Amino acid sequence: MPKPLTEQVVVVVGASSGIGRATALALAARGARVVCAARGTEALGTVVEQIEQAGGQALAVATDVADPSAVQALADAAERWYGRIDTWVNLASIGVWGRVEDITDAEFERVLRVNFLGSVYGVRAALPALRRAGGGGIIAVSSAEGVRSVPLQAPYTASKFAVRALQDALRMELAQEDARISVTTVLPASVDTPFFEHARSRLGGRMPKPPPPVYAPEVVADTIVFAAEHPRREIPVGAAAAAFMLSQRLLPALTDAVFSLRRVGAGSQRANRPDNGVDNLDAPLGGPGRVHGAHPGRVLRHSLFTWLVGRRRRPGELLTAAVSRVGRQRPAKERHPDHSLPSG
Repeated sequence: MPKPLTEQVVVVVGASSGIGRATALALAARGARVVCAARGTEALGTVVEQIEQAGGQALAVATDVADPSAVQALADAAERWYGRIDTWVNLASIGVWGRVEDITDAEFERVLRVNFLGSVYGVRAALPALRRAGGGGIIAVSSAEGVRSVPLQAPYTASKFAVRALQDALRMELAQEDARISVTTVLPASVDTPFFEHARSRLGGRMPKPPPPVYAPEVVADTIVFAAEHPRREIPVGAAAAAFMLSQRLLPALTDAVFSLRRVGAGSQRANRPDNGVDNLDAPLGGPGRVHGAHPGRVLRHSLFTWLVGRRRRPGELLTAAVSRVGRQRPAKERHPDHSLPSG
C-alpha cells in the first residue's frame, strides 16, 4: 500500500502552470513534500513560495524534460534534498495546432521529444529512486486524446497515445518483476489551463481553445492526488473523457465522420481571439505562472462521473495484482532484472 501523503516525497514535472501547478499546490496542501520541476524559473519560484507561505514544503528544480541528463539531475536533487522519492508525476506538455501538412518536421519532433520522450526520461530517472525507497508510484497525465484522435492536434495526440503505451508496457514489466511500483495513467478531457495560450498556432492567425465541455485544472489535480495514495490503472477525468474512450471502442468510423464536420472538429478548437504569435514550444515563457487559462465559456469545477466511476478499481487490475503476488514466490534472481538485484 502507498504511504499517506503526509509521508511522501512527490516529484511533479511540469509544475509551473496549469494542471502541474494545481497538482503541486494540492499535494502540498495534503502534507506531501513536493519537488517542483519545469523550465520556467520565475514560475517555479512563485509556486514554491505559495506552498511555503501556506505552511508546506517544496523544492524548485529548473528542468528541461527534453534533456535526459537534466531529468536525471532532477531525480538526484530530490533524493539529495529529501532523502527519497515516493511518487513521480509526469505532466510536462507542449502543443502545436494545425493541419498535418502545415506543421513542420521540427515542430513534430519537438512535441514528441517533450511530451513523450520527456516521460521516458522521467520514468528512467524515477525507477532506481523508487526501488531504493522500497516502492512507490509513477503517474502520467496522458489525455482523452491518448485514446481518440482529433483533427488539428496530430503531434500532441500522437505524443499522448505514446505516453499511454509507455505506461501500459511499464505496468506489465513492473508487475512481472513485483517491483511494488504502481503505474497510473490519467486521461483528462478538455481543461482550462494556459496550455492553449502557450501553444503554437497554425490556425490562420487564430488562437486555439479547448473544445467543450471544459473542466477546471483542480479536477485533474484532485485525481492525481487521489492516485498518489490509491493507484489505479487508468482514470478518465470528466464524463467527456469516458465518452471519447467509449466512442473509439464502439464506433470509431462514425466518430471519424463526426469530427470530420468542420464545425465539430476544427471549429470547436478555434478561438475568436487572434493569435499573439507567442508560444513556449522552444523556450519557456516568462512570468509568475498560473493555474487557469482564459477560457471565456463555462468551466466545470467538479466531475461526479470521475468521483463515482472513474476512480473505481477495475476487475483486471485485481488480476494484475494477483500476477504480481505470484511473482513474489519465485526466486529473486528470476523476478528481478540484473540492474535491480539487491546488493550484497
